[in-house]
Amino acid sequence: MLKFIKGFGYAFSGVAYAFKTQLNFKFHVVALLLTALAGWYFKLSVNEWLWIVIAAAIVLITELINTAIEVLVDLVSPEYNPKAKIIKDVAAASVLIAAIGAAIIGLIIFIPKIY
Repeated sequence: MLKFIKGFGYAFSGVAYAFKTQLNFKFHVVALLLTALAGWYFKLSVNEWLWIVIAAAIVLITELINTAIEVLVDLVSPEYNPKAKIIKDVAAASVLIAAIGAAIIGLIIFIPKIY
């Protein structure tokens, strides 16, 4: 059981590392907080909240995985390597696509409520 509890500590350390070191992670967290405030203001339905939560989780998960990949690539390839660049670029692209998807979900939910 102690190992299980320690696992949560490691996970929270990972989130803290990303928040301290990754500007994009901070941006996504702030965007999530603003979205949550807008959702509260517009009284989103349960289904709308589910879409927001899923989209936000996907963005944050991909950002965390991207951070892990960047750190790993820097560890194994400290000098410039064109293949390392591709790995980092593709990992970053996954975050971009997740963020675009989340933005589209947000627009679909919030535009009708604004107008």
